[in-house]
Amino acid sequence: MKKSVIKILIAVGIIVAVYFVLRHYGITKHIRLENVPKIKTWVESFGVIAPLIYIGLYLISTVFFLPGFPVTVLAGFVFGPLWGVFYASIASIISVASAFLVARYVARDLVEGWVKENAQFRKIDEQVEEQGWRILMVTRLIPIFPFNLQNYAYGLTKIRFWTFVFTSAVFMLPGTIALVMLGGAFVSGEGNILKTMLYLGIAGVFMFALSLVPNLLRKYQNKEIK
Repeated sequence: MKKSVIKILIAVGIIVAVYFVLRHYGITKHIRLENVPKIKTWVESFGVIAPLIYIGLYLISTVFFLPGFPVTVLAGFVFGPLWGVFYASIASIISVASAFLVARYVARDLVEGWVKENAQFRKIDEQVEEQGWRILMVTRLIPIFPFNLQNYAYGLTKIRFWTFVFTSAVFMLPGTIALVMLGGAFVSGEGNILKTMLYLGIAGVFMFALSLVPNLLRKYQNKEIK
């Protein structure tokens, strides 16, 4: 067995162990938007290692198909809008890379069972052959395939690992900024209406830009996916 596979198996074991610890303390079942303030208090209680706890929570939510929206917003609540974007971006990159590697080297048969009947995945698989990173760009910007599942699904395609990681990092960033700024506005505003409105405005700009993406890429999507 290759050393790289052994390392991945060890990493998977650690992820699973962390998941069951979080589940034991009831954290996983409370990952909902309305519980973000409570989870914020829990993450902050770890002090200087709070960023590592947050990254671990993000990783668990991605790998185990837990809601990602509240975890991304959480970064803004815990770390503020600027550091929140940084930590959420790092967490998202680690998380999607982990799911990709699990699908490619550890649980390929299991993931194939999840997606084999999905016609959209078959089209994406075909387009990876022809378009490479461009189809990944489209699926990151347009939610035509569930986010958590696509992280695993791409592990079954022939796309290169570093191409997957770099492209995902770039095209996940706008959504990350929008959600973290939204959460950070309510924390870093600190009673300053102008400051709060600034962060909300930034979040709004990114959300509006993302809402335009489906129309801007419609012709490309119809040509490459349908």
